[in-house]
Amino acid sequence: MQQNTITEQMTQAGQKIEHDSFAIVDQEVGKHDYTDAQWNIVRRMIHATADFEFNGLVQFHPNAVSAGLQAISQGANIVADVEMICVGLSKPRLGHFGVKTHHFISDTDVITAAKAVNSTRAVQAMRKAQQLSLLDSGIVAVGNAPTALLEVVRMIQEEGVRPALIVGMPVGFVSAAESKEEVALLHEIPWIITQGRKGGSTLVVAAIHALLALAEQAQK
Repeated sequence: MQQNTITEQMTQAGQKIEHDSFAIVDQEVGKHDYTDAQWNIVRRMIHATADFEFNGLVQFHPNAVSAGLQAISQGANIVADVEMICVGLSKPRLGHFGVKTHHFISDTDVITAAKAVNSTRAVQAMRKAQQLSLLDSGIVAVGNAPTALLEVVRMIQEEGVRPALIVGMPVGFVSAAESKEEVALLHEIPWIITQGRKGGSTLVVAAIHALLALAEQAQK
């Protein structure tokens, strides 16, 4: 496995543990239908959760990996539905590419707008991101709020919003699976999703970290 200097563990001991973990996943996973680049993403997601069901649950738009790598190499904005994603992403790894993260779920104006029209904060947060011109050519990262994902789909269909990539993995029982099914119907916008109820911010972070590692390899 090619070793990266920016997007991997900072110590040799940490790197060995991470690489050994990946090797165990490779040994135990069995068959899969992913490309090498896609498998790098899925493997890191399995590594983050110890859940082999993501072999098959993770689905990719045909252009997802290439679109994600291009966006990262160009220093794209990442717009997350919750702060947890922004906190989980490594600042040195993001900084290497000039990538910045944004979340608005707790902003006072977002909360006020949500109350005024009886919508969710997640919907209003994505609308604010669009007003700030952060969605076009950016990476949308959703791990918690299905309504955020559904709002992005609506804006794509009705307002012509064009993110570079959607990483859509909300977890839960109300609209989580359905929101990802809507994303999977998009043809012009690349996406990475988890099918069904499973998801979460941890998975989104793992997927983006994998993309960052692939982008560093591409630089070499």
